[in-house]
Amino acid sequence: MIHKHIQYYLGHMKDDIPSGIVVFLVALPLCLGIALASGAPLFAGLIAGLVGGLLVCWLSGSQLSVSGPAAGLTVIVFNAIETLGSFQGFLTACVLAGVMQLALGYLRAGIIGAFFPAAVIKGMLAAIGLILIIKQIPHATGFDTSFEGDESYMRETAESSFFELFQAFNALSSGALVISSVGLLILICWESPFIKKQAALKLVPGPLVAVSWGVAYNLLATTFAPEWAVKDEHRVHLPVSGNAGEFFGNFMLPDFSYLSHPQVYVVAATLAIIASLETLLSLEATDKLDPLKRLAPTNRELKAQGVGNIVSGLLGGLPITAVIVRSSANINAGGKTRFSCFVHGLLLLLSVMLFARYLNYIPLACLSAILLHTGYKLAKPSLFKDYYKKGLSQLLPFVITVAAIIATDLLIGMAIGMVVGLFFVIRNNFHAAITLVEKGKHYSLVFNKDVSFLNKALLRKFILRVKPDSTMTIDARRAQFIDHDILETIEDFLATAPDDNIHVEVLDLYGKEKMQKHEALVIVE
Repeated sequence: MIHKHIQYYLGHMKDDIPSGIVVFLVALPLCLGIALASGAPLFAGLIAGLVGGLLVCWLSGSQLSVSGPAAGLTVIVFNAIETLGSFQGFLTACVLAGVMQLALGYLRAGIIGAFFPAAVIKGMLAAIGLILIIKQIPHATGFDTSFEGDESYMRETAESSFFELFQAFNALSSGALVISSVGLLILICWESPFIKKQAALKLVPGPLVAVSWGVAYNLLATTFAPEWAVKDEHRVHLPVSGNAGEFFGNFMLPDFSYLSHPQVYVVAATLAIIASLETLLSLEATDKLDPLKRLAPTNRELKAQGVGNIVSGLLGGLPITAVIVRSSANINAGGKTRFSCFVHGLLLLLSVMLFARYLNYIPLACLSAILLHTGYKLAKPSLFKDYYKKGLSQLLPFVITVAAIIATDLLIGMAIGMVVGLFFVIRNNFHAAITLVEKGKHYSLVFNKDVSFLNKALLRKFILRVKPDSTMTIDARRAQFIDHDILETIEDFLATAPDDNIHVEVLDLYGKEKMQKHEALVIVE
């Protein structure tokens, strides 16, 4: 069996190694950028990428899914670090979240993703996209909230975030603005049909080109036009390791004294729920993109992510999820097995160990351009337009989720979106479960699916519309289950129908059982 597995991976190595290189080139700037957006040490983003690439890929049931730090968690992470007041305290929450995910996997909770309305999930992602844009504009313009070069620009409230956003436009840095603007332009052009048609250019990831541009520009500006260069505090600051001891000194242990802090459990539960949802959604999307049409087991994926978050938290890394951007890059580059994800993790490790000093040449402005582009893709205008076309039942949950998350926080916003989404789901089911068709003096009351007590008011409304001296058919052939309250309402109607000269025919009501109280009725089997 082991020999067969080895042969399987060796057989696809010619596809997986080039694909792993592409995923690495996409993942490196994203790991740094997401750590930046989360207000966490940049090294924490790389640790999360390493855990996803070297460990989770072998535990996961998916051959093509790539795990690592996710843009979708940046808001939660940032607010959690602010709330707990310590990054090491946050790491404790990350470990707890991993334990919760592991438990969810063993409880077979992989099905939970199916219970969240798509409009609410898309609304969550769009809100995250807008918040990313709000958070990254100060970095893109070179604006600092403190002389120390603070990497955390978004404060706890939406009001202060927007205030800071406007402040950023009053303190522009020409170098940062040039780097981010051209970087953004490169990323937009890289997705144009012209670039996609060029076989050679298609293999080079857009984020890598944007980062290369930022580094090259800043090196040239430093030499020839210092006033157009970005300052040191506006560049990546990774610790450079002279030896193995120094390298491992960059890892950070959680502060388990925070286990007595009630807020840490709220953060952990939030992380576990949102990370699990994002993972399940990414997994579903990856399965759809897989050219070999393989299906990944969802419960195994939750266990894998749980172990990954425990390890990442223990090492000082950000929380991880399965991420669709890197997974789709893996598929588009021709990846066939989990070995491509492992290659990307291996390359991340080598780059951090051997080339950290070179990574420190990367300006934060070009990472901001990547995150601004990511934010735009999550919240592009066409998405709002599509939901507008789908009608109020889809538009309102989507827009309310976006507005609620921006105005409050991710957890409260999602809860509000879920309430609105479920209202429309119940409303639609409420109307779809029973229909009444009128043809002259004949009425057809049809149970289209399972009918619960929620449909009782609608059933009464339909019964009141039936006029005297008419005939009626109650057709329950499509229903597998009919609630007792519904049967009682029908029995009451059947008892009074003869008084109004209404002749009723019953089809297949509740397991084809005859209504014993009304033997005179015509029962059609």
